[in-house]
This record gives sequence, structure tokens and C-alpha cells, in this order.
Amino acid sequence: MPDDDPAAKADVTKDWQATQGQTSTAKRLRIFALIAWIVAIGGEVAGIVMLYRHMFDHGNLGLLIGLLVGIAVFAIAGSLMWKAANKHDPARASEKFRFFIQNQLGAIITLVAFLPLVVLIFMDKDMDPKNKKIAGGVGAVLAVVATLIGVSYNPPSVEQYTQDMNQCAAQIKAGQPTTACSPEVAAQAQDIARDSNAVADATKNAENPAGQDVVYWIAPENGAKKSATPHVFHLCANVSPLAGKTVNQGSVTEAYAENASRITKQIEMEQAQCGFAKSQ
Repeated sequence: MPDDDPAAKADVTKDWQATQGQTSTAKRLRIFALIAWIVAIGGEVAGIVMLYRHMFDHGNLGLLIGLLVGIAVFAIAGSLMWKAANKHDPARASEKFRFFIQNQLGAIITLVAFLPLVVLIFMDKDMDPKNKKIAGGVGAVLAVVATLIGVSYNPPSVEQYTQDMNQCAAQIKAGQPTTACSPEVAAQAQDIARDSNAVADATKNAENPAGQDVVYWIAPENGAKKSATPHVFHLCANVSPLAGKTVNQGSVTEAYAENASRITKQIEMEQAQCGFAKSQ
């Protein structure tokens, strides 16, 4: 039976999901990254306009190189912020197209911000040949460096974080060294492990001497997958705070996934209402 599978017992946290704080941080970083990329592409457009106006035919090499350096700086800044956002709110590896685009967008945008301008520099027949070689060479080197920085070589994924958090929570519950607890998963794993233990202690009875990992919470509004505001989860469906409410039930992990992320503070009252013995 599935309950006898050791791997199933080790799967403490089921499926990792970004917290409200992680989602908010990722959104803010992505906005800043997009702004940086817009500036980089704006610099490219300015450079192309100047090329067509023949501003670099016999001079202004410093201005052209300055534009190329500025494009690189903003492209790299955008890529680094985008990568940081992906650490807080990664894509699923199972969604291959989205996973690729989300993680390699920095490299793609960098190519867009550099390639047309660099190609036009090398194709410009009116520019001083020496200046063309210098500016084109600098642009090509900056484009390669910025693109390589934009590439995500070992991108995070929901599946990876799920595996890490499972191991982390299991280590916490077993009192082992938390070698699997990266910053992105540690807080949730610790909270879930702590609340799972609290629920198990509060729900012990003759049928379940070790307690259980089943809690109850107000269902998200309008059929949503996750509540817009944090909710409390409870020990059974019959407690007074849930009277007249649409109630979901599941593990502590499933409660967290729907933004029911805090155990009730009225444990003794709910133990009496649910028929559990008071914790010692």
C-alpha cells in the first residue's frame, strides 16, 4: 500500500510554492529588470539613430563606445535581477517552453539589445575603418560577455525546491543536521515541520496515538487556488470559527499551499470541541 512506502513518508511537504513574500520580491525584481532592459534597448535605438545620421563617420568614437558599455551595464543588471527573481519564484521544469524562456530571458534580451547595433557598425561603409574595427570589436566582446552572464546554467525549478524542502523538513523533524535547507526553502520547511508537529501533538487519541496531519481551513474565495489573505487552519471542521464557512481539509502542507499558513491559537478550545485530549 502507498502508506507503507518509505519514500511517501519522507515526502513531508508535497509541492513547494512561493510564499507571498517571495512572490512580492520576485515581482519587484522583475519590474526593475524590465526597466533596466528597456534602458539597454533604448541605448541601442539611440546608437542606431546616430549611425543613420552619420554621427560616427569621422569621430565620436568615445560616444559610441560609451553607448555600448552603457547597454552592457543595463543588460547585465537586468539579467542579474531577473535571475534573483527566479530564485524566489522559479518555473516548473515540466513546463519546458516556459522554463526555458523564463530562465534564459536575460541572454535573449541581451542579444536583442546588442546584435542589431553591432551588425550595423560592421556594415557601415561610411565609418572610419579604424573606428569601425575598434567599436565593432568592443561591441562584439561586450555582447558575448553580457550574454554569457545572462545565461542561467543551473536554473532553479519548483521540482528542485520541492525535493530540497522535503529533505529539509524531514531533517528538521528528525533532529538531523539541516544540510538540505537552502534559504529559499528553509523558512517554509521549518514552519511546516513545526506546525505539523503541533497538529500531531494536539490530535492524539486512542485511534491515532501519534496524532494526525489533517487540518481544516476556510476555502479560497470564488474557487481560487489560493486565498488572497492569510488564513488560520484548525483541528477539525466542527470548531466554532468555521461555522457556516466553506471548509477545505488536507495536510498542513496543503493548507499552506492555499495560504492557510498559521495554526489556530485556540488549541485547547478546539481539542475540546473536536474530542481530542489536551496536550500535556
